[in-house]
Amino acid sequence: MRFLIVGAGGIGCYYGARLLQAGHQVSLVARGEHLQALQQQGLRLEHEQGGFQGAVSAVDIDTLLVQSACADFDLIILTLKSQATAGVMAQLGDWLKQADTPILSLQNGVDNESEISRWVGDARTLGGLAVRIGGHIIAPGVVHADGPAQVVMGAWPRQAEPLAGFLPALEQLFEQAAIPTRISSDIRKELWRKLIINNGVNPLSALTGLDTRSLSHDPCLGQSVYQMMNETALVARADQVELDRQDVEEMFTLIRNFDAIKTSMLVDKEKGRPLELDAISGAVLRRAERLGVATPVTRLVVGLLSLSQGASAVYEARPDKQ
Repeated sequence: MRFLIVGAGGIGCYYGARLLQAGHQVSLVARGEHLQALQQQGLRLEHEQGGFQGAVSAVDIDTLLVQSACADFDLIILTLKSQATAGVMAQLGDWLKQADTPILSLQNGVDNESEISRWVGDARTLGGLAVRIGGHIIAPGVVHADGPAQVVMGAWPRQAEPLAGFLPALEQLFEQAAIPTRISSDIRKELWRKLIINNGVNPLSALTGLDTRSLSHDPCLGQSVYQMMNETALVARADQVELDRQDVEEMFTLIRNFDAIKTSMLVDKEKGRPLELDAISGAVLRRAERLGVATPVTRLVVGLLSLSQGASAVYEARPDKQ
């Protein structure tokens, strides 16, 4: 198959490398020094299950629009930071209308798929998430990744034709490329279950500088992680998703037993990049306001993290309705 990966950072490069190793055509969209290194030196991937080093096809988004057509690709995979989704979809909008290529989101948050669907419709939208993977650019053209890097995907917003028929073939292809994959008939619920983890550990890790294991095993901070996870579950019903205590317990157990990793938000903070705070905690707080649900721990951590960012505070929320 012919894949286009838009947002080829740590996660995108990992999956791109696995697909290349399986013999597929992969084009990467990147920018800056990382793009230059990919073009001049190729990609080097470090992973405990086997690495990759070799030449890759990489362009910036402006070059993509000039040199390629949407019909040149069988699947477009978005691995962007969530705050970039709306802008990139607007930039690609007319180009995407030239064909009916499906788009798979492998991003944090619960709002990306609805933004993608706004441009290309539900019929071309695949919801998805990367599970149990940490992936970061450690130098231009060099990516280090940890974990089994499972993909969970499904038709948006729930199982529907015609993409439902496309999914089994894509699942088999990913499995053959050493990407453990599962199809979900309710991808929206899967996205919210991952948001339980992301809201539980990402902002706290960026605030404290601690990895996921240190956070979740700390006698005090571990309770805060659990409380933020529970607050996430409480507001999921704003999206007609019912999560219960068992979902929270499963996600808390998962993060406690997973390898100690730096969250993406902590890495972004260390590198002075914008945080995905709005896509993760902002999604929780906005829905809490809509439902009139108190989310005190999430609100406190977001406030402290925004203050630590100074003028670049990334979320401003109205008080919870009582």
